[in-house]
Amino acid sequence: KGEFDIDDVVRGIGDKLIRRHPHVFGNQKTEDAAEVELNWETLKQEEREEGQSLLSSVPGDMPALSYSQSIQRRVAGVGFDWEKVDDILDKLTEEVAEISQAADHREMSDEFGDLLFTLVNIARRLDIDLETALRSANQRFFRRFSYMEELCRQRNVNIGDLSLDEQNALWEEAKRVKD
Repeated sequence: KGEFDIDDVVRGIGDKLIRRHPHVFGNQKTEDAAEVELNWETLKQEEREEGQSLLSSVPGDMPALSYSQSIQRRVAGVGFDWEKVDDILDKLTEEVAEISQAADHREMSDEFGDLLFTLVNIARRLDIDLETALRSANQRFFRRFSYMEELCRQRNVNIGDLSLDEQNALWEEAKRVKD
C-alpha cells in the first residue's frame, strides 16, 4: 500500500543528515562555517528535482521582508553574495539615487522595492533581525512623539499649530530625553 512507519521516517532523516554533513560523517575537510554552508547548499541543489530552482521551496506567501531575507540567505549559501558590507552600502546609495531619478510612480515603486531589498541584505549580513529592529525603531518613534505631545499639553499648545521648525526642535528635545 506504500505505507511507512516511524522507522522509515527516522532512517530517512538519518540518511539525509549523513549525506548533507560529509564534513562530520565523511572524509571531507572544511575550513570554516561558510564553506560548510556552501557545501550544504550544493548538496541540497543536487538533491532537487531537475530544473527546480534553488528558491522554489521558499514559501511565496511569507511576509515580504521575511521572504526577501530567506531568498537572499538561500542564494548567499551558494556563494551569490556581496564580498563586503561596504559594497552593499554602496548599492544602497545607488538605489536611493534611482528613486529620485524615477520617471513615474511605477518606476519609483520598483526602485523603492530595490531599496528595501538592499536594506534587507544589509541586515542579513550584519545579522540584524528585521522585525526586532523595526519594532524597536517604531517604539522609539512612539516614545519621542508622545513626549512631544506631552510637552505641547504642558505648554497649552496644539502640536498641529506649530511650524515644522518648532516641531523639529521638540523632536530633538524628545530624542535627548527619551533615548
